[in-house]
Amino acid sequence: MLILPVYQRLVMPYADIYFQTQEFLSLAGKAPVQDDKVILLIAKENTPREELTPESFYPIGVSGIVTEINSQGYIVVRTMDRINVEEVRIDPDHSIDLAVTKRPDLEDMDPAAISERFQALKEEIIQFSSRFEGAEAVRALIGRIDTIGSLAAACSPWLSLSNEEFYAILAEDSVSRRTEQIEKMLYENLEVAKITTDAASSQQQEYKDMYREQAIRKQMEFLQKELDEMHPENVSDVERFRSKIAELGMNDTARREAEKVLNRLQQEGQHSQESGMLYDYLDFVTSLSWKSEQPEHIDLDEAEKILEEDHYGLKKVKQRIIQQIAVMNLKQQQAGSILLFVGAPGTGKTSIGRSIAKALHREYARVSLGGVRDEADIRGHRRTYIGAMPGRIMDGIQKSGVSNPVMVLDEIDKLSSSYNGDPASALLEVLDPEQNNTFTDHYMNVPYDLSNVFFICTANSTDTIPEPLLNRMEVISFTGYTPDEKLCIAKEHLLPKARQAMGISEEQLSVSDEILKYIISDFTMEAGVRGLRKRMDTLCRNAAVKISRDPDTKVVITKEDLRSDLDMRPVRHDKVLSDPRPGVVTGLAWTQVGGEILYIETLFTKGDGKLIITGQLGDVMKESAQIAVSIVKDLFPDKADLFRENDLHIHVPEGAVPKDGPSAGITLTTALASLVTGHAVDPHIAMTGEVALRGAVTAIGGLPEKLMAAQRAGVTKVFIPEENVEDLKDVAQEVRDSLEITPVSHVKDVLDAIVTA
Repeated sequence: MLILPVYQRLVMPYADIYFQTQEFLSLAGKAPVQDDKVILLIAKENTPREELTPESFYPIGVSGIVTEINSQGYIVVRTMDRINVEEVRIDPDHSIDLAVTKRPDLEDMDPAAISERFQALKEEIIQFSSRFEGAEAVRALIGRIDTIGSLAAACSPWLSLSNEEFYAILAEDSVSRRTEQIEKMLYENLEVAKITTDAASSQQQEYKDMYREQAIRKQMEFLQKELDEMHPENVSDVERFRSKIAELGMNDTARREAEKVLNRLQQEGQHSQESGMLYDYLDFVTSLSWKSEQPEHIDLDEAEKILEEDHYGLKKVKQRIIQQIAVMNLKQQQAGSILLFVGAPGTGKTSIGRSIAKALHREYARVSLGGVRDEADIRGHRRTYIGAMPGRIMDGIQKSGVSNPVMVLDEIDKLSSSYNGDPASALLEVLDPEQNNTFTDHYMNVPYDLSNVFFICTANSTDTIPEPLLNRMEVISFTGYTPDEKLCIAKEHLLPKARQAMGISEEQLSVSDEILKYIISDFTMEAGVRGLRKRMDTLCRNAAVKISRDPDTKVVITKEDLRSDLDMRPVRHDKVLSDPRPGVVTGLAWTQVGGEILYIETLFTKGDGKLIITGQLGDVMKESAQIAVSIVKDLFPDKADLFRENDLHIHVPEGAVPKDGPSAGITLTTALASLVTGHAVDPHIAMTGEVALRGAVTAIGGLPEKLMAAQRAGVTKVFIPEENVEDLKDVAQEVRDSLEITPVSHVKDVLDAIVTA
C-alpha cells in the first residue's frame, strides 16, 4: 500500500485525483503500479518526506486506488472512503505504516439533488472558462468529471483557500453540509476570478487606448510640424509656446513650471475647463523678458540735458539722479538706493520718472498704489482662484517688455492694509536689492529677477509709510516752486504743451508774462504746478472756440478776461493783517499742498483759569499750547494773576480745517506773551519752531515751503530754529533775498526782539 502525504489540496471521497508523475514519486517514495492501493494523508505543513513525524498529519484521510498511469505525465487515483487514522508509524527508512478505520458519511441528501447542483456548478465553470483561450479543452476536461467531489478536487489548485479550510471540508461527515461548503467555495472563487479578469481586461483595454492615443498624438505632432513649416504664420498655440519657452532663457525653475503647464494644456485639449487658465498663464510667462539686458554706457552730459529740457529747477533731484547714473556706468549694473520722491502734488515727482527712463534709454512703467489694500495686488493671486491675475509689479514688467525698466511706484504713502494682508509688507521684498533677485509672484509661482529694475517711489508725505519700508529707500524732497520758477515752467512747458494739445499756434494765442504772473498769484494756490497746467488748458480751450469760429483771429489774453475765461474767482491767499493787536501772531505751517501762514489768536475772558482751545487742533498742538502757557507763566511771574482770574481762549483759524504738527510752539508762546504784556506784534513778522518746556526752540520740517508761503503772504521777517539753518540751502535764492531770516535757539530770543523790546 502506498502512503501519499498531500498538502494544500482538496481531497474528497469518490473522486478522481490527478498527480503529475514526478509529484507522485516525490510523495510516495516509489513508482506506482496499476491498481495499487493508496492512502492519502492530509499533511499539516509542506514538509519533505524525510522529515515527516507522526504529528505531521491530520487524523482523517482518504483511501483510493491507482486507476491510470498516463504516458503523458500524470497519474490518476480514484478515491474511495474516508478513513480515521488511528496510528502513524514512521520507520528508519522513512516508510510509513498506518492503523486506520473506515469513517462513514452521513447520507442526508437526495442523490438527485446532488446531481442537479453538480450540473449547475459544471455549467458555471464551463461558462467562465469561455473567457480564455483553450476553452474547448477545459470543456472536455470538465465534461469527463462525474462527481461533485471530483469537480472540487480538480479546481482546488486554483482556489485561494488555506490547508486548514481544505481539511475542514474533508472532515465534514454530513453530505449535505459538505456539498454546501463545496458550492460556497467554488462560487465565491468564481466571482473573485470574474472580477479579477474583468479588471485585468479593463486595464488592458485602457492601456491599448492609451497607446493608441499616444500614437495618434505623435502622428498629429508630426503632421502639425509639417504644416507649421509650410505655413509659419499658422503655428499652433502649443508649438508657439514650446518654441518661446526654449528661446526665452528662463531660469530652470520657471522653465520646468512652464513645460509642466504646457504638457497639461496639450493633454487636456482646447475644450477642457482648465484650458483657458493654462493658456493665460503660458501667455503671461512667455511674454515676459527673462534675459538680463546688457548694461549700456550712459552719456552723463546727454542725460543731464534731457533732465534739464523736461523739468525746470529740481537741481538737487537732478544732481542725485546723475550721481546714480555715474555709479551705474562704473559698475556696469543696477546700483544705488531705491529713490523715494516726497513732495506736494504737482511738483514733478511722477513725471520725472519718465525723463529718467529717457535719459537711461530704458522703458518706462508706472504702477499706481493709491488705495491698494490687498497683498495680492503686489504679489498676485494664486492660480487656484477663479480670475487669478499677476500682481501689479509683474504686470508692469510684462507691459514694459523688458527686464530692466524704470518703474515708478506712485502714491506709496496711500497704501493701506485689510484682512487681505498688508501690501506695504509685500513691498519689502520688491524694494530690497538683497532679496528681489528671486521675487516670486503668487500667480507665476516661480522666481523672477527684479534686481535690474530701476525703482522710483513717490509720496506726498512719509508720515504714513511704515518704518521698515521707509528704511529701504532714500528720501529726496521735492520742494514747492517759487513764483519765478512757476513763470518759467508755464512759459517753457505748460503753455506750449497746452497749445499743441489744442492745435493752436503761438501766433494765434498770446499770453504775456504779466498775465502768467497774475494767474500764478491769484488763480492758483499750490506748491506744484498741477493747477497752473489746468489754467493753461482752460485758456487754450477758450481760445480754440474763438479760433474755430474765425481762423484769422489772434487771441490776446488780458487781465480783465481771466475772470470769465477761467470761470473762477481769484483764489484767496492768507495775507498779513493790516492792524496789529496784542495776542495775535503770524505763524507758518506745512500742508501736503505746500506751505501756508496761520494766525494764533489768544484772548482772556472772565473765568476761573480754564484753558479753551479751538480750531480743530491735534494732540501735538494742544500739548504745545499747554507748554506755551507754562513757559509764559515762568517768564512773566507778575502776570500769574491773569491766568488764575481769567479763562484763556486760544484759537487757530480756520476752524473747519484740522491742524497738527510740532512747529507751532514758538508762535503760541509769542502770542501768549503778547497777550499778557499788551504788546502787539507786527503782522509782517512770522515764525516757526517747536519749544521745549525749558524754552529751547527745536527743529521743524518743511522749511522751504513755509518760507515761500511767508513770501507770498507779504511777510518781511521770519524767525526759524537755529537747528534749521542748514536747510536754508534748499530754499530758493529769490525767497531768501525777500525775507529777513533770523535763527533763534531760545524763546527769549524771540520775545526780547519783538515783545519786550
